[in-house]
Amino acid sequence: MTTRVLLVDDQPLIRFGFAAILQSQDDIEVVGEAGDGAECLERAAALDPDVICMDVQMPHMDGIEATRALAEAGTRAAVLILTTFDRDDFLFETLEAGASGFLLKSAEAEHLIDAVRVLGRGDALLDPQVTRRVLRRMAPAAPEGADGPADGGQTRDDGAAPGEAEASDAVGKAGLTGREAEILTLMARGLSNGEIAGQLFVGESTVKTHVSNVLMKLGARDRVHAVIWAFEHGVAG
Repeated sequence: MTTRVLLVDDQPLIRFGFAAILQSQDDIEVVGEAGDGAECLERAAALDPDVICMDVQMPHMDGIEATRALAEAGTRAAVLILTTFDRDDFLFETLEAGASGFLLKSAEAEHLIDAVRVLGRGDALLDPQVTRRVLRRMAPAAPEGADGPADGGQTRDDGAAPGEAEASDAVGKAGLTGREAEILTLMARGLSNGEIAGQLFVGESTVKTHVSNVLMKLGARDRVHAVIWAFEHGVAG
């Protein structure tokens, strides 16, 4: 299956370089380019790409605003944010806007290729370093260097971390089955579908079905946002 990509960056040379890297792969096709967020919306509607590689800082409409507009329009494409700035404000704003991945432009070419393939499969997932940053952001009371509260959840407004009862209540309200909640916890730990299947001794197709059900019940755009929900509600394990 070929992953169709739209490149969005205000610098033509950057787009040219990314296109050269991605077009070198038989399973990736660059179907179009855009120079700013407004043009991206038009091109995305016309081309229906699988993945949109999006710069953050652009004139007229930046990448965060464009990502939010794409999500609100129900665009099926996964958005991969590409930026030169390793800043938490960009990271969290883009994830909250609906992005499915975040990669620095200084990353190796293989990382860009892998990221596009992952998002193209619909298997978007935060890498461990980014996951830890998300969890620390959601659990500000955690000690420096820790991955979060002892139970893996975020702090509440009163400073306390949600316990098992609150996590169970959140799972119940979302309508998740016990197995779906278990798989969500493993997703939050960074396991792939194959790794989850191996740990639970089930087929990978079964895991994919459960993951799809989790996303649907949570109203999550993809795995990234399901994982964020798990952190927010103390279900990350």
